[in-house]
Amino acid sequence: MERAYPSDIWEVDLRSIQAQRLTQHFRSPVVESGLIEPVPVMYKSFDNLSIPAFFYKPKNASGKLPVIVYLHGGPESQSRAVYNPFLQYLLSRGYAVCTPNVRGSTGYGKSFTHLDDVRKRMDSVKDLVSLTEWLKSEGGADPGKIAIVGGSYGGFLVLAAVSHYPDLWAAGIDIVGISSIRNYLESTAPWRRKLREAEYGTIEKDGVFFDKIDPLNFAERIICPLMVVHGANDPRVPIEESERIVKRLKDRNHPVTYLRFEDEGHTFAKRENKKGVRRYG
Repeated sequence: MERAYPSDIWEVDLRSIQAQRLTQHFRSPVVESGLIEPVPVMYKSFDNLSIPAFFYKPKNASGKLPVIVYLHGGPESQSRAVYNPFLQYLLSRGYAVCTPNVRGSTGYGKSFTHLDDVRKRMDSVKDLVSLTEWLKSEGGADPGKIAIVGGSYGGFLVLAAVSHYPDLWAAGIDIVGISSIRNYLESTAPWRRKLREAEYGTIEKDGVFFDKIDPLNFAERIICPLMVVHGANDPRVPIEESERIVKRLKDRNHPVTYLRFEDEGHTFAKRENKKGVRRYG
């Protein structure tokens, strides 16, 4: 397994295949010793499919744990056991973290990658429902303290989970996520639409299905507090995807925190903006 440490530069001697570390991202052994590596786990989903995940427990954990479910984007991407400063921060604050690779993720064969295509979209959300059951029975999770966080497509999964299965979640954070596949395909750049239609389907053929699953259409079901974060210059997921659902929630006085960054895009690169998100979190 890859080490859950920050990236550094290494030199490899090709004759001896020995590696030497040339840089030290963390020079303090106290800091490095505080980093936590995950345990790979597998759990059964609603249809008996095995779903892989990585589970991190905070040091000296005891009793029932608050847990953060952290979702990758893509959708055809993969959570890996690599250093992530955000996850290490959460662990330092006493939260357990689980990073599932729900169906549709890469790295587990082509069949697995296509298990969430088009009309199978909500099966990946059901994988998250099964994950909460595993967390409570095997992961020591406090049933009332399971939160969900994700960006981009992971943000869509967050919104789908908290709107279609609202009773499971204590809080949610949607980062540059899609609130309506229909609206997203209508408003994203043409080059992006063509690419995404192979995964999501088309409005012409699948529009009625989109209407049945789009979180925006079920915003009134959301009961947990929600944070929504988006960059105004996002070229992939238009910022309107966040602003529409924020408006729906505010119109009914639902607790929602909205962070809009005028100088960011699909990811947050500026240190001050990252600190701003952490202050609210």
